Amino acid sequence: MGANGDGRPAIELSGVTKTYGSGRIQVTALDGVDLTIEPGDFVAIMGASGSGKSTLMNIIGCLDVPTRGRFHLDGVDVRTLDEAALSRIRNRKIGFVFQSYNLIPRTSALANVELPLAYAGVRAKERRARALSALKEVGLADRAGHGPSELSGGQQQRAAVARALVTNPALLLADEPTGNLDSASTAEVMGLFARLNGEGRTVVIITHETDVATYAQRIVRLRDGRIQSDERQTPVPEGVFS
Repeated sequence: MGANGDGRPAIELSGVTKTYGSGRIQVTALDGVDLTIEPGDFVAIMGASGSGKSTLMNIIGCLDVPTRGRFHLDGVDVRTLDEAALSRIRNRKIGFVFQSYNLIPRTSALANVELPLAYAGVRAKERRARALSALKEVGLADRAGHGPSELSGGQQQRAAVARALVTNPALLLADEPTGNLDSASTAEVMGLFARLNGEGRTVVIITHETDVATYAQRIVRLRDGRIQSDERQTPVPEGVFS
């Protein structure tokens, strides 16, 4: 799913501030962030440690809520949702990809990809068909029966991408998705994100690697909880990585 078809932004943050603690030990992780991401965009969010990029990812992923300001995901004001509704959004509208893959050991790639559908109550036959389709989309159909220990790092991350795709989310949100990969596997995974974006999916990647960010259409740089720059660029051709 890419564009929502009704002109609404995929992501809209207005004056978003996030503070932790209170009084003298209060820490401001985000400070009045305004950010709009349209459906079908491919954005890399960059910044040094402590810049606020992880906090921003947690808010975009509905894992945390702003202290002040507004966050709309696909037109929905997240502040109005209870925990059950937030959980449904995380499961259905957002596909998460993490640096550490988060695959369940001693469980097949197919079963790992099925997991979000099991949480959503999808029947076993449909789960299997959709998981196989997602594995095929990332080029792992022939490895469906293999466990994580039998897959390379790049294959494990592609399985994680398949798991993120299986619910057909409006947004793919990846946190340092190439942090544990060599350059060849990085090119493989980033080429996959570029292709999925080319099919109309909204992709947001948190990264500190400049080479990874070259795959995006837009780079947002954070510093001290504020957006330092927000620039569009021509992404590198799919599969090119130096």
